Amino acid sequence: MKKESRAINSPYQRRDVYDALQMPVYHTLAYEFDDADTMADAFCGRSDAPDYSRVLNPTVTHFEQRVREITDAYEVSAFSSGMAAISAMLFSTASAGKNIVSSRHLFGNTFLLLTQTLKRFGVEARLCDLTDIEDVKANIDSDTCCIFLESVTNPQMEVADVRLLSGVAKEHGIPLIADTTVVPFTQFDGRETGLDFQVVSTTKYVSGGATSLGGIIIDYGNFPAVSQLIKKDSVFNFGGYMTPHAAYMQTLGLETLKVRYDRQSGSALEIARRLVSTPGVVKVGYPGLEDNPWHETFKSLYGDQGGAMVTFDLPDAECCRRFINALRMVHRATNLFDNRSLAIHPASTIFGPLSPETRQYMDIADTTIRLSIGLEDPGDIYDDLRQAIEKAVEPLNPVC
Repeated sequence: MKKESRAINSPYQRRDVYDALQMPVYHTLAYEFDDADTMADAFCGRSDAPDYSRVLNPTVTHFEQRVREITDAYEVSAFSSGMAAISAMLFSTASAGKNIVSSRHLFGNTFLLLTQTLKRFGVEARLCDLTDIEDVKANIDSDTCCIFLESVTNPQMEVADVRLLSGVAKEHGIPLIADTTVVPFTQFDGRETGLDFQVVSTTKYVSGGATSLGGIIIDYGNFPAVSQLIKKDSVFNFGGYMTPHAAYMQTLGLETLKVRYDRQSGSALEIARRLVSTPGVVKVGYPGLEDNPWHETFKSLYGDQGGAMVTFDLPDAECCRRFINALRMVHRATNLFDNRSLAIHPASTIFGPLSPETRQYMDIADTTIRLSIGLEDPGDIYDDLRQAIEKAVEPLNPVC
């Protein structure tokens, strides 16, 4: 079956007692056993029976299984948020004295996890230009435990060539890990592009319109020791397992993911093209535009559709503030890939707690607006953006 069909049709691990067509929400903590031996087998991992919902729940297991069938992964592990999945992934890979080769172009909390939290545990973050293979090679040594990147950086919209990075990672026998939230796993083959692990904030596309928090690690089975730590150490000892209700909502979200992505990506391309010629817009960042510097790299890795995140720059920070205030339909909110269109000024919000020097180092411009394009009519979305841009830049062009 194609991925779209597998996203909808996936057998239960065990037949439901009522033959429910949709996997029920097992809102329970504990499970009863027939005897001491079956109980011991469950707790010691000798059977697939759930023992306690902090580490194993049928509704969550079904969600993991469905993602595994879509991606042809060795294993999929579900967590309570995207950051929980990233933390579990990196804590399962790194240890004191090791270093992680990554980029200064990262989501704010991921940047802080690498540069502050993991640093307290003796792990060094080596931030380099992942689009420069020689720079990557120069930062790898015998203590490097992985290369970590975002498939499309948020909000810089940089696209590194994963296949080239995979070659470097294989030369050194280390895993290549990518946060692929911006492009759903239904759109490309992570194994074929050379990834060893994907981390995904399922809060975004997968949840089906911002219904629930969640994150997953997609494991292609190339590093068994790391795979074991993810399941036995991160899930059991860190306690970041996905809740059954979130798993239920996100299983539903999987069923419509491809349809929503097609719609949102098409609208995003239309809006990006119109923004390019909109007075007051200084530049537009979107890999679906043919003149975008990352267009060919993105297309070769992730296909013809450019996703639903668009950025554009206005003349200055004050224009950005006025733009946000002038929006009528587009929502002033964080998150990505909601059914509703969203707008945010990253420098003053997501990255606001960081120092100006750190923002400059990360290339977080005061002039950038980030859009998440929703399911509304693209003409209506653009009309709202245009009128807000006009109000934002009007004081810069006084009528004489």
